[in-house]
Order: sequence, then structure tokens, then C-alpha cells
Amino acid sequence: MKVFVEEGALQHLLLQLKQGYESAFNTIYLAYSKALYKKINGIVKDESIADELLQDLFLKVWEKRQDIKLEQSFTAFLYTIANNLVFDYFRKVSKDKRLHDRLLINAVDYYLHTEENLIGKETWGIIEEAIDKLSDQRRNVFKLCKIEGKSYQEAAEALGITVATVNSHMVNAMRFIKEYLHKNQEIGVILIVAAILGRS
Repeated sequence: MKVFVEEGALQHLLLQLKQGYESAFNTIYLAYSKALYKKINGIVKDESIADELLQDLFLKVWEKRQDIKLEQSFTAFLYTIANNLVFDYFRKVSKDKRLHDRLLINAVDYYLHTEENLIGKETWGIIEEAIDKLSDQRRNVFKLCKIEGKSYQEAAEALGITVATVNSHMVNAMRFIKEYLHKNQEIGVILIVAAILGRS
């Protein structure tokens, strides 16, 4: 995360925050909120939810201001709160199949557009396992459309099949991958979240 407050100034702000100065809280909010919001929204793909989680995060920062250790990383303090809030959100989402399915799709999309060294080998591997379990033709369609970014028409021409067949393969591929991630939720989704929130 890009930090907009130099170390010396940050220490002074944190000391004021611990003493209850709202002006220090507001400065810290302005310095960190944009980057945190971007990361959270990148996971939940819903601006209203991301905004709500961000507000909850800074409410907890205010409530837990006495727990801030000046000698420890403030960024790590923020990430700990963010992780807990996002995990709580996921637990609620898991009870709503429609929202949970959307979350799993977001996780797959994040995987497809993230370098391996940023997401972690364990998380990378669990989604690749799901893709590898697809039939040869379905896997080829999925890779052409999702990984290489080809249109359904381009994929159809490359494989000598119809656009309707490509669409059918994509629907079934995403359904299979969602079900696979359902069975491996702790790895397939939670680690992705930790990877996103844990990046600096």
C-alpha cells in the first residue's frame, strides 16, 4: 500500500489518535482510505459493500485506537482489521447462495488477471486444479476466452465449433469451477482475499 504519511509524521499522528484527537483520525483516514477501498472493492466487486466495509474498518480503528502500538507497523494493524471484516463478510455471504456464487466468480476472475507471485502458489494451484479437471475441449474453450481474452466468435473459429457450443462450454466450465471452489472454499477464496489485502 502506498503510504502518504512519512514515518515521523505518522508516529505523531498515531500518538494524537491514541489521545482521541479527531483531526489526527481524519488525516489518517485521508491517507489510507483510498488504497484500502480499492483493495476491498477489488474483492467484493460492489461499491456499496466496499464502502460499508471501509467505514466499519475505520470505526474499528477509532474504537481500538488505544491498542495501536507505536513501535509496530500501522499498515499491519489496518490489514488485520480489514482481513477480519472481509472474512466476516464472506461468512455471511456463504449463507446466501447467489452472493456466494458471485464471490466465487470474482475469485476466479481475480486469479485470471493476477500474476502467480502475487496470489500465492497454494491459491494458484487450487484453481488450476479445477481448470485441469475440465474436459479437453471445455478447457480449451475456457482458456481461449478467459485467459487469452478471445471473443466467443474467435474461440469458435479457432476450434472449429459454433458460438453456441462455446457459450455452452463456458457456462458449464464456470459452473464446475464454482462447485470445485465451494468444496475448497477456505483455500479457493479466503487465501485469495488474504493475498489481495496483504499486498503492499
